[in-house]
Amino acid sequence: MQALYRDTAMASTPRPYLNHVPSPPPIVSVVHNDTSVRESLESLIRCASWQSETFAFAREFLARPRPVVPNCLVLDVSLRDLNGLDLQRRVVVERPDTPVIFVTSHGDVPTSVQAMKAGALEFLVNPFCDEVLVSAIREGLKRSSIALNREAAMRSLRDRWASLSHRERQVMALVVSGLLNKEVGAELAISEITVKAHRGQVMRKMKAESFADLVRMAARLRSELALLAPGSRSPSSSERTCGVVSIAVGQRAPQSPISGTACALSPARSVLIGT
Repeated sequence: MQALYRDTAMASTPRPYLNHVPSPPPIVSVVHNDTSVRESLESLIRCASWQSETFAFAREFLARPRPVVPNCLVLDVSLRDLNGLDLQRRVVVERPDTPVIFVTSHGDVPTSVQAMKAGALEFLVNPFCDEVLVSAIREGLKRSSIALNREAAMRSLRDRWASLSHRERQVMALVVSGLLNKEVGAELAISEITVKAHRGQVMRKMKAESFADLVRMAARLRSELALLAPGSRSPSSSERTCGVVSIAVGQRAPQSPISGTACALSPARSVLIGT
């Protein structure tokens, strides 16, 4: 009985190598001219159990690698080497998962309006309560976490798409556009059984739980490509979803950034998959 109790106790005792490895703490970057302000903000940030990185110059911050954990930027308007609003514009483009919070002693209404229109989370003018800043940072880290998770999910989706063969991409593009298996077979000049086999492979490789799930994945892939080419024409409702775009006879379809290739389906037209 004692041996049984001893064995049970040992089994229930956490083992060091089984413990969950804690994730790195969120990073709060501070770019401010005033040394005393940087030190004060760093102390406040560390008291909230976040990692703090402080910079006197904007270019020092930009030289740091983009964080891979939830993060945000606490920023002054007046900097020594770069205007705070200019730095904000660069962060919006280069680090979209980094919310910006302005903390300044030289704020005015036009500047605050400009900052907020550019996407600033908060524009705080001294003096302000520490809890107001802590609350803003907490919200910024929450938004950053959501953005990073969304980016990771999209990266996983792109990897799954890249694992498809060229034929599987063709089948996926046509089935999500609403064609039946026999219609897809006629379009690609293959048998309906072959279409079903490719369709099954597509569902497995894309890890789609249902056909509706596959359609949503195709829409997300197409939306991302639309963002990569904002000046491109939006396909009409008569054009295939998942970027199967009709091309005139004899015109060579350009390569897709995702599929990396174009395909000719019938003498009447060629289609581009993945745009």
